Amino acid sequence: MRQRTSCYGKAIDLLSRRSHFERELERKLSQRSYDEAEIAETLDRLRTENLVDDAKTAREFIRGKLARAPIGQMKLRSDLMRRGVAREIVDEALGALVPEDDLPPTREAAARWRRRKPRTQSGPLSDRDRAALARHLAGRGFSKRAIFSVLREIQDQNPDNDHWNDDDAFDEGLS
Repeated sequence: MRQRTSCYGKAIDLLSRRSHFERELERKLSQRSYDEAEIAETLDRLRTENLVDDAKTAREFIRGKLARAPIGQMKLRSDLMRRGVAREIVDEALGALVPEDDLPPTREAAARWRRRKPRTQSGPLSDRDRAALARHLAGRGFSKRAIFSVLREIQDQNPDNDHWNDDDAFDEGLS
């Protein structure tokens, strides 16, 4: 009969694959039916040994997300909070790593979206495409201000399509 791995051993195994937030480790260990007291003791030991550090892991998480594709502060905040990271740690990590002005990454995300959609690569966007782009950018966590600015910039580059009403397209895209 195979002997069960200790809670600490399992936590080390999980951490050897990737960094985990404390709440993630706690949840995974609990799912594996380890006793609450043993989990608490394991997490204390890991904190003491500097093997679990939510602030460091939050910064790694943000850097990794930003390296893959432009993403807004709201999405990053939501992802971190969903993983059980304390609000203070989230605020500190975002403040240190994410610029307050999200217009440049919003532009980049819009350009990437347009490159993937042949009919939107050049020229004016249809109302449907503007709404789809607005939804995409909102889903990536960009501010309404930045989304509105990018949609306006695209419109200004294509004055032929001057029937577009800023409020209607923006509201349609984010509803």
